[in-house]
Amino acid sequence: MTMTIGFKDTEKSTSAVLQDVIDGMTEERITLRAMLEKMGESGLLLLCGLLSLPFLIPVSIPGVSTVFGAGIVLIGIAITANRLPWLPSKIVDRKLETAKLVPVLKRGLGVLRRIDHYVKPRLPALTSGAAVNRANGFILTFAGVLLMAPLGLIPFSNTLPGVAILLLATGISQRDGLVVALGHIMVGLTLLYFALIFYLAVMAGQGLAQFG
Repeated sequence: MTMTIGFKDTEKSTSAVLQDVIDGMTEERITLRAMLEKMGESGLLLLCGLLSLPFLIPVSIPGVSTVFGAGIVLIGIAITANRLPWLPSKIVDRKLETAKLVPVLKRGLGVLRRIDHYVKPRLPALTSGAAVNRANGFILTFAGVLLMAPLGLIPFSNTLPGVAILLLATGISQRDGLVVALGHIMVGLTLLYFALIFYLAVMAGQGLAQFG
C-alpha cells in the first residue's frame, strides 16, 4: 500500500509546526505517517533544506549531487502536486520510539528557532495561494534538476543550485517571499553560469579543432 496526503495551507513557521508535532507525541510509539500528516509540506521542505547543505562549498563530492538532487526533485514534484510523495506502508507505518525521537526533534527545533530570527512572513504574493505554491514547487524541482547536472568538479556548479534550493525551501516553509525571490534569482544565476560553462566548452572545442 502507498499513501497520499494533501497539504493544508498554514501560516505557522516550520518551528511552530515541529513544536506541535512534539507536543502531540504523548504515546510510546509514533509512525512516520502520523508525523507527515501533522507536518505535511513543512516536513518535506525541512528535509529539502537539509539535503542542500552538503553543496554549500565550491566543489562537492562527485556522485552525491545525483542522489540528493533526485530526492530534492521528488520533494519538489510532491509540493507542485500538493501531495506527499508515494511511500511504502512498511516505511510510513513503522512504529518509532518517541522517547528516542523527541530529543532529536528538540535539537532540530532549537536550530529552526534561531532561523526564525532572520526569516519572517513577508511579500505574501510570492508564497500564498495554491497556484503560487505550485509555481514555487516547480522552480524547486528545476533547481534539483540543475543540481543533478554532472558538473560537480567544476567550482560552484553545485553550490549555486544548492543555495537556490536552501533559499526556496526556507522561504516557502517560513512564508518569506523575500527569501523565495532570492531563491528564484539564484536559479537564474545558475542558468547563466551553466550557459557560460557551455559557451567556454564550445569555444575550447572549436580551438582544438582548428589545431587539429
